[in-house]
Amino acid sequence: MSHPGFRSFFAGVFVLGIATWIPCAMAEGWAKGTITIVVPFQAGGSTDILARALSQKLSARLHQPVVVENKTGANGTIGGAYVAKAAPDGLTLMIAQSGFASNPSLFKNLSYDQTTDLVPVSLMASGPLVLTVNAAFPARSVRDLIALAQAKPGEINFGSAGIGSLPHLAPVLFDIMAGTKMTHIPYKGSNAALSDVISGQVPVYYMNLVLSQPYIKSGKLRALAVTSPQRSSIAPDVPTLAESGLTGYDLTTWYGLFGPGKMPKPLVLAIQQEFAQVLRQPEVMEKFAIDGVSIVASTPEAFQEFLGREVQKFSKIIQTAGIRATD
Repeated sequence: MSHPGFRSFFAGVFVLGIATWIPCAMAEGWAKGTITIVVPFQAGGSTDILARALSQKLSARLHQPVVVENKTGANGTIGGAYVAKAAPDGLTLMIAQSGFASNPSLFKNLSYDQTTDLVPVSLMASGPLVLTVNAAFPARSVRDLIALAQAKPGEINFGSAGIGSLPHLAPVLFDIMAGTKMTHIPYKGSNAALSDVISGQVPVYYMNLVLSQPYIKSGKLRALAVTSPQRSSIAPDVPTLAESGLTGYDLTTWYGLFGPGKMPKPLVLAIQQEFAQVLRQPEVMEKFAIDGVSIVASTPEAFQEFLGREVQKFSKIIQTAGIRATD
């Protein structure tokens, strides 16, 4: 029978070990200091909102500062270059959105190699875009939009947050599959694009499903379809593009975590596990569910495989449509 003193001693060691581990929650090689999460897109957008929500949770979990920095421009490549050149100590990370995967096909002279100078850490979450039109626009369904676009090639405009962004590639894929030709109007960010769609300057816009809801409910925008293979629980009455005549249409907006390419594999895995713990907190999962986004929290390997498929998908769209970074 063990002595009560020994039990007390080992219990104390165990508690001390837990207390020591929890504030650090870090693998060897993850430097102490302020963690910077780079968002390569504008402040106030969906990626920025996600990064700021997660930074607060991560800071509380790690007991150290976590800040968000917006380094915008060139479809995320300015922020990407910054992270690619950062020290591989885990203190500089990046959250990018799906359009980021188009950059290897879009830009021929990047200052970094997106496949080697950045390491995929985790596919954190994904969800659909929604195809919306200005309320005064005559199309009330996808079939209506196809008919109008076929009757007036090049005369119907669609807005986007910039060349190569998902709101750009989504309608281009629509054109390819529907045999239509609409004209792209790129903006410097989603807020400017949305403003012109609401005012009627540009009739067609693919946007974040949740952000669209107030404008749809107020009658300023009309939802025609979502881009995902399945309908969204947020708007179950809105059909998918696939069931609206474009069989096989599948584009989702996703959020991925990246780090400098030379980060050691144990550190990459440790960072992924910490973010996964934050993403799987009940209140975080509930918030994402309300926003129509599903938590993935994938492993680095799974994200790398997924990213490869997305790069190929976007490359095919870009090559088929002849898109250039200067378009």
